[in-house]
Amino acid sequence: MVHAHAHSHGAALRTGPRGRILRNVVAAVLVLAAVATAAGLALLWPDHGKVAAASSTIEFAAKGTTFPTGRIVAMSKTCPGYFSSGSASTSAPGDTRACQLAKVTLLDGASTGSSVTVPLLWPYSSAGLRVGDRIELVVPPKASDASSSGLDAQTLATEAQGITVNGVVRDQSLTAWVVLFAVIVVAVGLLRGLMALVALGFSGFVLVGFVLPALISGQPGLAVAVVGASTIMFVVLYLAHGPSMRTSVALLGTLFGIVLTAGLAQLSVGTTHLTGVTGDVGGMLAGSTQIDFRGVLTCAIVIAGLGVLNDVTVTQASAVWELRAASPLLSRRQLFSRAMRIGRDHIASTIYTIVFAYAGAAMVTLIVIYLYNRPAVSLLSQEDLAAEVVRTLCSAIGLVLAVPVTTALAALLVPQELTRADENRVTASLKLWWYSFIPRPAHDAVQAPSRVHEFKG
Repeated sequence: MVHAHAHSHGAALRTGPRGRILRNVVAAVLVLAAVATAAGLALLWPDHGKVAAASSTIEFAAKGTTFPTGRIVAMSKTCPGYFSSGSASTSAPGDTRACQLAKVTLLDGASTGSSVTVPLLWPYSSAGLRVGDRIELVVPPKASDASSSGLDAQTLATEAQGITVNGVVRDQSLTAWVVLFAVIVVAVGLLRGLMALVALGFSGFVLVGFVLPALISGQPGLAVAVVGASTIMFVVLYLAHGPSMRTSVALLGTLFGIVLTAGLAQLSVGTTHLTGVTGDVGGMLAGSTQIDFRGVLTCAIVIAGLGVLNDVTVTQASAVWELRAASPLLSRRQLFSRAMRIGRDHIASTIYTIVFAYAGAAMVTLIVIYLYNRPAVSLLSQEDLAAEVVRTLCSAIGLVLAVPVTTALAALLVPQELTRADENRVTASLKLWWYSFIPRPAHDAVQAPSRVHEFKG
């Protein structure tokens, strides 16, 4: 009886009338947000006819070009007839690593089993390719016609002068790394880690099944970004962290950050006059599709900051709940103040994370900036770099402002604090529970129930 009584007071972290009202409000807001997200998916669902039409208009290669896969069966360190020692090449003069000859056996297509000899030019010559590795080739129409005419391997090798390397086949090595990643996540994170992997798979499905085709269909990038990001977060957060008020608070803070970042992205793209078209691929798409590239850039800014935004909101919600569990006597104002100290530290480290992530992704571009004899400010005005700067700044502003909002919501919705009287009752109850396990004389045992009766009164 004493033990049960102690636990009844140990549950004094309770939800009062105001807390229940706030929780009902949160539930109503999330339901409305979910309905709006579902409606957005229905309204913005991609027109796959337009996607197919856009795909048919893009020509990555001349008509009749094929892309067979081949396995390297022999390699030489030089390229007689392609580069000679000391000749001009893509690397230093005399550097034989600029080119290697590879004998490749075709694994698919009309000439399966035939062999061709192709040059491995830079950068493939420096990629560490060995005998047994697989590569994808580009076979132009003339060579394709020759191979389909039943010519022997020697003739095909002669026709291979126009055959080039399109890329390295990395499916096996990438699969091995993915399996290693999944095993480690599940081994350390257990069920929560497994749910995080499922959530990651769902995120990829939304990006490939909705966001990309919707953008190709010409849907507005701002709306696609908000709806796609919200869809991901509704499923990912509850899958990875479980359904709870703590998760709901993190979700509310994340949705606020998504809307804020989307608005900032739209404003920044307009004020900086960014086109969204970067590189040769961007120019090729711009000439053959009706994609709104400024909308694509806006969407990219929102999606790029989604992971970090989710990180800070979940952390802040968890911080408030853990502070309440550790210090039941803290008022809500004190909870907010202490959780914001954690939040400020998290903001500082997250800003570094964002900047370093973009710096690492753009390392080659940064090397070019370093070598250019031009002012850095002038180079930052270039489309590629300006887009990265805007993406970094918008993501950072969105997550910084999401921290106090999420913290305030968590402080309002966490179970209410204990009063001093509550704390005294819990302490007395725990003392009585401990007292029941201490050996004592028979006359003390007789009087113990009376003490419990006094406490209950």
